[in-house]
Amino acid sequence: MNRPLLIRVRRMTQADLDQVIAIEQSLAAAPHWPRTAYLTALDPEATPRRIALVAEEATSGHTAGFIVASLLPPQSELETLAVAPHFQRRGVAVTLFAALAAELRQAGITEMILELRASNQPAFSLYWRLGFVETGRRTRYYVDPVEDAVLMSLSL
Repeated sequence: MNRPLLIRVRRMTQADLDQVIAIEQSLAAAPHWPRTAYLTALDPEATPRRIALVAEEATSGHTAGFIVASLLPPQSELETLAVAPHFQRRGVAVTLFAALAAELRQAGITEMILELRASNQPAFSLYWRLGFVETGRRTRYYVDPVEDAVLMSLSL
């Protein structure tokens, strides 16, 4: 059994990008963004504005996961949420999501939306547990492999 984690959530910085990209690359189901996309997410002048957070294990400082959402008031779109394989199923995603939701509420956001591959059952289960509801599907939206996108939303 895994020992409990002490997780600290903070704003993502450029210094985090190597670890963030390494986590993303280790996960087949995660979106694979170029470094420039992360740099844009960190730019406070970019449109749309984004909130990018990292979770790190408090004792070691290792990056456990990250989350990025764009702000399109009154909505926000959850663009990516990823947890390093050895930190999965230990509450990191829920902790990251709670920190993001708190920041979004402070920014006046009232709804979060997302899309995910229909085959991504672990993510679907997580979002369902967090209170998201399915609002629609985009048929054959993804390629390689071709599959539907599931659309979900959550009132904050």
